[in-house]
Amino acid sequence: MSSEVSAVSVPQGVAEHLRGLIRRGELSPGDQLPPERQLAETLGVARVSLREALKLLQDEGYLTVRRGKLGGTFVTALSQPLAEWRREMAAEDGELDDLTAVRVALESHAALLAASRRTQDDLDAMEASIELQATARNRSEFRAADATFHDAIARAAGSRRLEAAIRQARSEFFSPADMVNHPDPVEEDQEQHRAIFEAIRDSNAPRAAQSMRDHIENTRSEIRRLLKQGD
Repeated sequence: MSSEVSAVSVPQGVAEHLRGLIRRGELSPGDQLPPERQLAETLGVARVSLREALKLLQDEGYLTVRRGKLGGTFVTALSQPLAEWRREMAAEDGELDDLTAVRVALESHAALLAASRRTQDDLDAMEASIELQATARNRSEFRAADATFHDAIARAAGSRRLEAAIRQARSEFFSPADMVNHPDPVEEDQEQHRAIFEAIRDSNAPRAAQSMRDHIENTRSEIRRLLKQGD
């Protein structure tokens, strides 16, 4: 009988949490993090641990520190971590397929559950995020709207463990919107989100699950196309 224990330090755990927020689109390029004291209190960690985590993310290219009156800690344009992620996806055979398989399993089931468990507030949140996508003026706004949509479905599924698993799986992805200067094609992504939303709204669980599966598979195809462009 074998066992595997993974020991993660507090700074590493904080870095993983913040890295996930950035990759999922909840924090976008140019966004400023809260002041150090406030962020440490929010995360429930000591400031020394937070500083170590922020330093890790600076080294990885996720964050940059600006000095002066208008200074602070900001999310970068993500060119360094995105380039590293692209290298990993290209170098590790089957990695993109594996990540996609996990997302399909989790998020298609969440959509299926959401079709029978959703509330009107859930539907309102999904529809609002679709409208935000349509009016997104830049990549940051598009990323935020996309994250809000997927989070709304995860919540509507009514399982905190499933919601957490989905957030973790999505934190291992960069979306196609991150791989170009502006999300493209915006309309196609919005149409896919609307198809998922309408199936959940109509309580059509099989269609909701299939629409989510199609959406994530389309994302994989788009990422694969963009990776080839970068070769």
